[in-house]
Formats: sequence, C-alpha cells, structure tokens
Amino acid sequence: MQLSEMRDYARNVVDIDSTDISDATLNHFITEGYNLIIHSEKRWPFLETSTTFSAAADTKDYSITTVGASVTNGLREINSIRTEDHVLELIGSDDGDIMYPLDTNTTGEPWYWSYWGESVRVYPTPDATYTMYLRGYRNAAPFGTGTADDTTPDLPDPFDNVLSLYAIYRCYQQQEDGGMAQQYYVQFVGELGNLAARYNDTPAPQPMILNSRRVSKWMSQYLPARLRYSWE
Repeated sequence: MQLSEMRDYARNVVDIDSTDISDATLNHFITEGYNLIIHSEKRWPFLETSTTFSAAADTKDYSITTVGASVTNGLREINSIRTEDHVLELIGSDDGDIMYPLDTNTTGEPWYWSYWGESVRVYPTPDATYTMYLRGYRNAAPFGTGTADDTTPDLPDPFDNVLSLYAIYRCYQQQEDGGMAQQYYVQFVGELGNLAARYNDTPAPQPMILNSRRVSKWMSQYLPARLRYSWE
C-alpha cells in the first residue's frame, strides 16, 4: 500500500479529512508505527542479507559501516562471519583480550570475532588480506515522513494492514476519542504479534528438537571440532 493510500484509508475509517489532520502529521504517525514494527523484532527474516568485506593485513577492527558498505541502507545486526574455509566463532571482547592480549601482536588467519561499540574485531590480527563472508540483517528503507506519496513500506504486504491500524489508532487519539483509539491499538498489537509468530517460526525443513545438538551453534554434531590449544 502506498503512503498516500494509507493516509486515505486511515482518514476514511476515522471519517476525517486533511483539515483535521494534515498530511505531514499523518505521515509522522505512519512513521511512528513503521519504526515500531521494524524494531519490535531484532531479526525479521525479510531483512536478512549477506555481503563480503576484506579483512586487511595488520587491521583487526572494522566498523559496522565498513563491513556493511555494500548493503543498501546499511547493516543493523551481524549474525555470522566466515572465511572461504571456516566459520569464525563469536566470542566476548574480554575473552578476546585474554586469548590475544593487547600487548602482543599475534597475527594469522582469523578464527574468532567479537562485536563492541558498533565495531567488529577479528582474532588473531590478519597477517594477509582475507575475504570475509557476512550474514546479517539490514536496516529497513525509510517510510512516511520525508518519502514520496507513491512509496511503499519496506515490509511484506501482510504488514500493510497492521501499519494502517496504527495510523488509525493515532488518528483517533489525536481526535481525542480514547475509546476507539484503545480498540485499534489493541487490534494493532494483536495483529503484529500474529505476524511476528508467523514470520519468526522455525522453518519447516528444520524442525525444532530440544537437547539433540551441541549448545554451540558454531560446532557441528557431525564434523570433528578443530584442534584446540590447552588455554582455550
């Protein structure tokens, strides 16, 4: 549903026109609802993306802007990083500092990564240039305030109704009809919850079986783990 269509729909339901609520104000209401939907879940599957970046020799820190430079609208979350032959293991920054102290200069092919302060750090420091393959979640495109009337939300079609419910709720609230506003807000929350359950459900080819695998998502139950040092 285009932005102008969403405004018209909300006004028709509430039985108002642009003299009651201006386009700018209604666009702001729609942006509120849009951002609320986007940020209600950390990992919406429709925002999944993949990209690559180069880990340069003697450089261990990379901002999320750098690693997501080729992703439209940028990265919001990093899920995994791998080289051409292995997956890097996510560790805490403190663990990284213990394994690779700051007063040493251990270099080699990266095997671990941490995330702190919007920055990725790989361990050990690369001794050459490595192509890193990243999976994560991108930022959604803007919608509402500042976008054209023919813009559509960066959401699957079923979310159009949910976003419209939020716009209607805010219109009733602005018109000081608290009872109707509450009804539409409850409906908005319920419909959003239903869609979240649908889109975040376990994929059918991968049923969820408890206590059947190792705890670490980086370790395979079929392949042997790599050789570990005594201090790991």
